[in-house]
Amino acid sequence: MQLTIIGAGAIGGTIGAHMSRDGHDVLLCDTDREHVEAINRDGLTIEGPVASFTVRVPAVTPDQLPERLDKVGIAVKSHHTQKAAELLRGRLAPDGYVVSLQNGLNAVALSAVVGWGRVLLGFVNFGADLMGPGRIMQGNVATFRVGEVKPGPVTPRVRELADALPYAEATDNIMGFLWSKEAYGAMLFAGAVSDLPISATLEQQEWRPLMLAVAREVLAQAPVRCEPFDGFDPSDLEGSLGRLSEFNRRSAKSHSGIYRDLMVRHRPTEVEGQLADLTGPLTHHVAEIIRAIERGERTCEVANLVLLAALHRAEEVGRELQAVSRLISAPPRARTGPLLGVPVAVKDLFDVQGLPRGNGNPEAMAGPPAGSDSAVVAQLRVAAADVFATTAMLEYAAGATHPAVPETLNPWDRTRTAGGSSGGSAALVAAGVCRAALGTDTGGSVRIPAAYCGVVGFKPSHGLLSQAGVQPLAPTLDDVGIVARDVATVHKVLGALVQAPPSTRGPLALGYVPSHFGGPRMEGGVLGQLETALERLQRAGVTLVERDGGVLDGLDQLFDPIFLYEAWQVHGPTVEARPGHFGPETLRLLRAAGAVGVEEYRAAMERRERLLSAFPDLFLGVDGLITPAVPFVAPRTTPPVDTPEGEAEAAYTRVMNVAGAPAVTLPCGLSQGMPVSIQLVGNRGADWTLLGAAAELERFLRFEEFGRLSPTAAAGSVG
Repeated sequence: MQLTIIGAGAIGGTIGAHMSRDGHDVLLCDTDREHVEAINRDGLTIEGPVASFTVRVPAVTPDQLPERLDKVGIAVKSHHTQKAAELLRGRLAPDGYVVSLQNGLNAVALSAVVGWGRVLLGFVNFGADLMGPGRIMQGNVATFRVGEVKPGPVTPRVRELADALPYAEATDNIMGFLWSKEAYGAMLFAGAVSDLPISATLEQQEWRPLMLAVAREVLAQAPVRCEPFDGFDPSDLEGSLGRLSEFNRRSAKSHSGIYRDLMVRHRPTEVEGQLADLTGPLTHHVAEIIRAIERGERTCEVANLVLLAALHRAEEVGRELQAVSRLISAPPRARTGPLLGVPVAVKDLFDVQGLPRGNGNPEAMAGPPAGSDSAVVAQLRVAAADVFATTAMLEYAAGATHPAVPETLNPWDRTRTAGGSSGGSAALVAAGVCRAALGTDTGGSVRIPAAYCGVVGFKPSHGLLSQAGVQPLAPTLDDVGIVARDVATVHKVLGALVQAPPSTRGPLALGYVPSHFGGPRMEGGVLGQLETALERLQRAGVTLVERDGGVLDGLDQLFDPIFLYEAWQVHGPTVEARPGHFGPETLRLLRAAGAVGVEEYRAAMERRERLLSAFPDLFLGVDGLITPAVPFVAPRTTPPVDTPEGEAEAAYTRVMNVAGAPAVTLPCGLSQGMPVSIQLVGNRGADWTLLGAAAELERFLRFEEFGRLSPTAAAGSVG
C-alpha cells in the first residue's frame, strides 16, 4: 500500500516506520523541519521495549507534498486537524481517502474538506513518544482499530487498510472505540495536571472518585455503544481503573503525551481538539486547568489534582446541598506558598475578582463582577490557596433567606438547615468538599452553622482579619472567620494570613458560667452532651473554674441596639430607595433597624466600653471560657434573627461579637443524630492562645468517635 502520513510524530512516525519496514510505500510529512531533515539524513529510529530498528523512509514538509495524493493518514494533534485537512484540498485523488489516526473526534473537520464518503477513522492506543529529531520511543503494543464513520459491515477498503497498518484490526463500530477513548483520554487529561505517573492517578484511592466521574461524564454523551479496550470497559469502570493502572505500569511510557506536551515540550496540548466540544462540568474544569498550565500560570503538580477533586465533590455533593454559589475552575494563585494544595471556599459576600458579590440576593448575584479581590482573598492567593468556590449564604448575612435563593441543606440530614449566614461554607467543609472555607460572623454566623454541621468554626478577635472588600452588615461586630474540618486547619489558614507568635502551653484551665448550661430553650439532648463533654475534659485533667457571667450578660444586652443601628446605616438607603431589592424577612428586619436612634446607639457603645474594661478579668488564671455553642441542634430552617428562636440560637455567640473576642466552636457529641458543639472563648487579642487550647480540647473530646462525615457519607442523608 502507498500511504502518505501527515504528522510524523509519536503515532504517525511509529506507524510509518513499521509500514516501511514491512515493505509498504510510505511518505512522511511533518512541519518540524529538523525532524524531517534527521529522517532523510539518518533514517527514522524506533526504540524501546517493543522493538529497536531504523528505516529509510522519505519525509517532506507540508510545502513539499506532491500535488496528487491517493491514501492519506492524518496523525497530527487533534487541534491541528483543520490545518492538516486543508493540505488535502484539491490534492486527494477521486478514489482516494483519508484515515484519521488521531485522538479525538475529527471526522467532521476532515469531511468538511474531502467529503464524508472519503473519511475513515482509526483508534490508536499504543504508547509512543517523540524523543528527538528522527527518534521515537514505542512503549507498548495495544489496541489499534480502523473502520468506516458509519456503523455497518466492514468494507473492502477498511480490510485493506487494517492489513497494512501495524497491529490494526477492522471494526464495524469505530465510533464506539473512539468514544471510549474520549472517556479514557479525559481521565488522562485530569491526571496530567499533576506530575504523578498515569498508573498512580488511576490506582490511588484519593483520585478514584474523580477519575470515575470524569469517565462517566464523557460516556453519558456517547451516541453509540462504547467498546472495551486494553482494560478499559465502559460497563465496568470501577474494575477498569485497576486494569488500566496495571496496563500503564507495564508500559515504558510512564506519563501521558499530554504531560509531556506541558512539561517537556512546553507546547499546547490537544485540549481544544478533545475536550472543548464535550459538555459537562468536570471536563470543563479539567480543560481550564490544562489551559492555565499552558499559559504558564500553573505547573503540573498534585495540588491541581486536589483542586479537581474538590471541584468534583462540589459538583456532586455541594450543589445538591445548595451550598455552592459559583465554582472557579482554575483560580489564579501564587506558584508556591503555605496553602499550596489547599482549596478554600469563600462566602459569597467577599469580593472575588471577576465574579459578582452575590450576598444571597438574586439581583446582586446577577450584578457586575468585582474588579479586584477582597483583601483576605488576595492574601489567600499569595499563600497559594485555590479559592475555588463562592458559597451560598443568608441574604446580606442578616439572618434570613431570600425566597428566590434556596437555603443550604445540612449534610447530616438534608431535611434540616446548615445554618447561617455562612451555611454554604460550613456545609462544604462538613461534606468533605474542602478542608477550609471563609465566612463572616456578626452574631455567630460562622460558629452557628459550623456547630450545626459538626465542624470547627472560628471567629477571630475583631479586626484581626481585614474586612476590606467584604460586604458589611454591622461593622463594629463583623468579623471574617474560618470554617474547617479541624483546629489544625484553622491554625494553618490563619497562620497564612497572620503571623503566629511562638506558643507554649501548660496544664489547661478553663472558666465557665454555670447558668449557661441550662435554660428553657436548651434541648435536653444538647445539655446532656455538653455535660458529658465537661466530664470528659475533667477526666483528661482540665481544670474548670466557675466565673460570674455578669459582664457577659451586660454585653449581650447591647447587641441589638448596636447591630440594628449599624445595619441601618449600611442598608437603610437601599431600603428607602428600592425596598423590593430585599426578601420580605430581611426587609422586615432592616425596617425595624431604622427605629434605633443615634442616641440609643451612642449610649450602647459607651456602656460597651465600660464593660469591656472588666472583660479581661474573666480570663485571670484560665486559658479561656467554655460555653455552649447553640442550645439546640440544627432546626428545619434558619430562624430569622429578630424572632425568639433566632435570639435563642445566638444566645451564646453574639455576645462575643460585642466583646470583640475570639471564639471557636468544636463538635463534642450527637443528639438526635445531629452534631452538638461547645464554644471556647479567648480574651481579646489572644487568638493563638485560644487555638492552642482548642487543639487540646479537640483531642480530649475525640469527636471522631462519633464519625466525621466523609464525602461518601455526605452523598445521602445521615440524620
